[in-house]
Amino acid sequence: MTHRYCVVGNPVTHSKSPLIHRLFAEHTGADVDYGRVELPIEDFNHQLTKLLASGYNGCNVTVPFKADTVSLCAELSDRARLARAVNTVTRLPDGRLHGDNTDGAGLVTDLTVNLGHTLRGQRILIAGAGGATRGILPPLLGAAPAEIVISNRTHLRAQELASALAKEGQLSAVRYEQLQGRFDLIINATSASIGGEVPPIPSASIDSETICYDLMYSDEPTAFLCWGEAQGAQALHDGLGMLVEQAAEAFFGWEGIRPDNTADVIRRLRVGEA
Repeated sequence: MTHRYCVVGNPVTHSKSPLIHRLFAEHTGADVDYGRVELPIEDFNHQLTKLLASGYNGCNVTVPFKADTVSLCAELSDRARLARAVNTVTRLPDGRLHGDNTDGAGLVTDLTVNLGHTLRGQRILIAGAGGATRGILPPLLGAAPAEIVISNRTHLRAQELASALAKEGQLSAVRYEQLQGRFDLIINATSASIGGEVPPIPSASIDSETICYDLMYSDEPTAFLCWGEAQGAQALHDGLGMLVEQAAEAFFGWEGIRPDNTADVIRRLRVGEA
């Protein structure tokens, strides 16, 4: 029997998820049909519930609906509960919804497996305190870094997030202008790159051993990665690998098969072969 999934968002026409899951299905032999559905912002809860009841086995959720989806789920994974955001929904046999968040797992897998970087004992700076940061924090903290610092233009948001997850690891909120010392990894979780801007990170935060990672991905280097290159960073990475790895985690949750072709999928997307 064909299992039906989709990605929901607004907008969603740009999403690479259908292509990624098609490549996973072809590789694993899973009978999966995966599409895109744009849902209205003003009636999201009702429309998502109606959509899943129409025969879908689950869906991925992208912006701006990840936080809204939490209240629709009867069950939440620990990482979704901590993140207070859901990007993967499974319709259970009794019709109830289970929510998960695979973003952080995707990021950690991309950093450690695909890119070969170490997180344990590292000093990490995250620029931004929105939903993207909340989604990646639990698995990042689970990787046992020495410290994670959150900086955000609205400092109160960073403080609230650090306080909410303080029990999960060494986590603090520091204003950009008060950052001290270098970081091993700087993650841009803001949307600044869309407008060609860069968070106001002090140049002393980065050196030739620092890794810069932008959660956004594009055909050309983002403004943040261009800034990192100008500062002499050791390595520059965009979020394409995270996108593929979080999709693989979702696919595993749905189908019980973990795609082992993620590196090939990333390569094909990168060069436009897929």
